[in-house]
Formats: sequence, C-alpha cells, structure tokens
Amino acid sequence: MATGAYRHVAEALRQAEHAGYDEAWSMPRAYYVDPGILAEERERLFGTEWICFGRAEEVGQPGDYLAFQLCDEPLVAVRGQDGVLRLFSNVCRHRGAVLAEGKGRHNRLVCPYHHWSYDLDGKLAGAPRMEEHRSFDPAACALPQFAVEEWHGFLFANLSDNPPPLSPRLQGLSELIRNYHMEEMKLRYVADEIWHTNWKCLIENFMEGYHLSPLHKTTLHPVNPTRLCSHFPAGDAYFGYNAGYSPDLPRSNAGHPDLTEAEVDNCVMFAVPPGLVSGCGGDYSSFICIQPESIDRVRARMGLIFYGEGWTDEAVENAVVLFNDTMAEDKEVLIGLMRGMGSQHHQAGPLAPAAYEGPVLDFYRYYSRRMADPLGAL
Repeated sequence: MATGAYRHVAEALRQAEHAGYDEAWSMPRAYYVDPGILAEERERLFGTEWICFGRAEEVGQPGDYLAFQLCDEPLVAVRGQDGVLRLFSNVCRHRGAVLAEGKGRHNRLVCPYHHWSYDLDGKLAGAPRMEEHRSFDPAACALPQFAVEEWHGFLFANLSDNPPPLSPRLQGLSELIRNYHMEEMKLRYVADEIWHTNWKCLIENFMEGYHLSPLHKTTLHPVNPTRLCSHFPAGDAYFGYNAGYSPDLPRSNAGHPDLTEAEVDNCVMFAVPPGLVSGCGGDYSSFICIQPESIDRVRARMGLIFYGEGWTDEAVENAVVLFNDTMAEDKEVLIGLMRGMGSQHHQAGPLAPAAYEGPVLDFYRYYSRRMADPLGAL
C-alpha cells in the first residue's frame, strides 16, 4: 500500500479523536485490508497489550495446562503445585519442538520429541543422556516466562517485558460489571473457529447494537432489541454499551443476589481491546477471544459462562443454540463485508448515534492512541 494510504488512515484516526458521536465517520478501506497495517498491529498491539486467552477455571487445579499461540509465539499456561498460575514459552529448550497441545493435566511438561521434561515452575526436570555434555548446565535451562493476569475470571497474557498491570486500567469497567460476578460463572461451552473477516470488523460487529434488530430479527431482536441500547463512557483500555433485555423475555435465572433490578434487565457489552469482547448478563455471559491471522482471517475462541448451579442441560443447550445461530448470522454478513471492503469504490460512511455505534468510535480512539503515530510514519 502506498505511503499516502497509510497517511490517509492516520488522518482519519486523528479526526476520530476529536469528532463527536453525532459527526463521526467510519475508517477508509486500507484500515481493514492492508497487510502492512496488520503487521504493525501484530507488533504494537498483540505483541505488547494484554490479550485474553481463556478462563481461569480452565487451569484451575494444580497440573492443569492450556496451550495457545499469541502472534507467532507458542505459549502454555500452567497451574503449579503451589497454586500459582504461570505462563511459559511452549517450546522445548533442546531443539524447539512444541511441548503441549490443547489442554489437560500433567505433573510435568514433556517434550514429545526427545522427552526432555520441565516442572510446573518451568525448570528443566530431565534431559535424557545429556550427562556427558561438558558445556550444558541443566540448572540454567528453564522455559522463558511471560506475564499473566486474571481479571473477573478471564486470563490475559502479555509478551512485553515487565508490563504495567491490567486491572488498574480496567477499574471503571470493573465497577460496571462488579455485581454480575463473572469470576463465579462457570464455563459450559467453548469453541474455536476461524472467521474470514478482518479482526477489527469482528470487534466492531460485536460492540455495536445498531445491527441487533435488522440482522438478528428472529435471534437477538426478541432478546436485546436495538431500541434498548445505550452507550457508556469509554476508558483508556475498554469501551462498550448496554444492551437492555426485552421486558417480554422470560428469564431462567436472575443472576447474583448483588444485582440491582436495573442490572438484571441489562447486558453489559464490553471490549478489552485488542483481544476480548464480552456480553455480560446476570444469568449467563458470552465472550470471544480474538487474534488476527491475516487481513481476512481471524481466530475466534468463543464461550458461554453461566451463573449458578440450577442450569438444566436443556437450558444450557438453548443458550448455546441461540449464541451459535447469532454468530452464524454475524459471520455470514462479515464475509460479505470483507468482499465490500475489497472494492475500489468503498468509502467511509457516517456512524449512527452513540447509543448504536458509539463504541465503534471508541474503538477508533483506542486504536489511534496506540497506532496513529507509527502508521503516519510509514
């Protein structure tokens, strides 16, 4: 992409910083379709920010592990025998084989290639037939460790050296969702999918209520109609909106006793960019962990978490079906959106008022704070 296109995007981002919600416009096509911009995003956002990769209960017991990849770095989260959660490079220090796949429970991480093994604190536990190697010091051979943090039951990784903690940056959001007690919700459904769209399009779609009634006419409109959406102020590291529940909707579970009546009737739709979006409801909540693989390919780890123990299999299955039907509708339209983004005739359009597309502008502003200078310099 020509330098002028980068500058066009950087200028649009600078305008978004100062635009009001009643005068904001969407981004130019290069923002979504240029591989050079994606390379910058992977380095400056996904390589330095806190990225959600799962739920705490997935590694809740000593020996539990969860393997995943962030950018091009294979990682594994492990719960030690001391109860401490640690995040390591998932690469054997011998010849570079990946140590663990998926999730499970083991006393050690064992390389499938030559059976080098590592304790749950990352230290080398065994290196078969290496005793006679004169320059090899097993005590100095340990898995590189990265920062990991838990927030309301979500797990976040950071590849930076000594990154500032995440929780203080999300204090305002924590106050909004505190009474929902997401940390007590149980994971009852999780799926890994590839969506053929730009990662930013997926976030924008999840974080605006303008499309809820027209696109999801028989799925989400009866639950969270567009007319009941409202915007809340964004923080430096989060943004979102409220999706009110239809007063005609029967609810199987009101949620935690701490919830006010207004909170019971509301779903807090929030993003912790660049890698997490969530719909926080009193009875159950949804989430998607997001990682880009190419300009039109994004890895989505999607899940549902439920409050309380009184859920029947049928009630859980009904929630899963509604979620998957809704996601299928989103996925289909986002594939078409990427086709439209490829058109030379695509141009920026006006955003709907704050209650409906305000979070899209909030996302632009977050992105601009972290990316406008490097894009403008290209």
